[in-house]
Amino acid sequence: MPRFLRPLAMLTAIFVGTTSQADDHLTTLEVGYMPILPVAQLFVMEGEGWTEEAGLELELTRFSSGPAMVQALASGELDVMYFGIGPAMVARANGVPIKVLASSIQEQIGLVARGELADHFERAGDDGAQAIASFTAAEGRKPKIATFPQGSVPDTVLRYWLIEQLGVGLEAVEIVAMGADRVQQALLAGAVDAASILEPILTTVQQRDNQARVVARADAMLPGQPGAVLAAREAALADHPEAMQALMALHVRATEMLVENPNSAAPHVREFVGKRLIPLETVEMALASPSSNYGSDPHAIREGTRRMHDFQIEQGSVNESVDLDALFDTSLYDAVIAERDSK
Repeated sequence: MPRFLRPLAMLTAIFVGTTSQADDHLTTLEVGYMPILPVAQLFVMEGEGWTEEAGLELELTRFSSGPAMVQALASGELDVMYFGIGPAMVARANGVPIKVLASSIQEQIGLVARGELADHFERAGDDGAQAIASFTAAEGRKPKIATFPQGSVPDTVLRYWLIEQLGVGLEAVEIVAMGADRVQQALLAGAVDAASILEPILTTVQQRDNQARVVARADAMLPGQPGAVLAAREAALADHPEAMQALMALHVRATEMLVENPNSAAPHVREFVGKRLIPLETVEMALASPSSNYGSDPHAIREGTRRMHDFQIEQGSVNESVDLDALFDTSLYDAVIAERDSK
């Protein structure tokens, strides 16, 4: 075990010992996830075998988008969710009793363009408004930009960039919503001109098309952008407090591996992302990308979440205002960090 992980390994054992010894069995949690890099903490803890050691059995259900997970969540099928902060707010606004417990990643979205649109961005010096206008004039059509369904983080970041940062509005482009599996295919096939998306698609597209390039990243599109989060139903927190504390300890531990030793994490991530068809080297490059800003501190995303929430209210992707103070529960994270710092 790498030296930097030993304190968290000891911490995990402390938090899970009571559950394992008292019950003498694994606590089962139903976990919804998307097969994307921003929730890599889940893949690391599963791949390393930490969950069983911690007295947890995670029953994993794969979803193609955050909004699809919200539907399952509303029907009571899930205890824990690894998904975007956008769908988390949508769920809370629709009366689903969930809490955001920790961050997974920040500013992970990028806009990758290829073909003529990439050329227009290069000639415009990455002035997005000018590039879009010159492409439209030259091609006689608006650029088509693929992203996840409305309400998702990639979609929200794209809309914020077009409206608030560039000032061109949604009418300047054609937004094409689709699931994660289809975005890369559509871009490489030339069905769309760009995609507001995340790793490893950003890296993969540039590897397969040397004319493709990332023309904007989240720090310019929506500064401080919150990404994926670890969230849970309030009932799961009440019914399994020790198990949820153990899961939080594993989440923090996995985050540190992703930051400090991403190449060790890469094989586990590859097992879940891209149906094992992505070369390990590509996953390693994606984990080292400027868009892979892993962090577990929920306090760090509060302000960015408020900015995104206000924008989603304006856009109608969140129908009712969400009490963000009620959405977040930082107590598990705070307890894990306090215990670690006391060592």
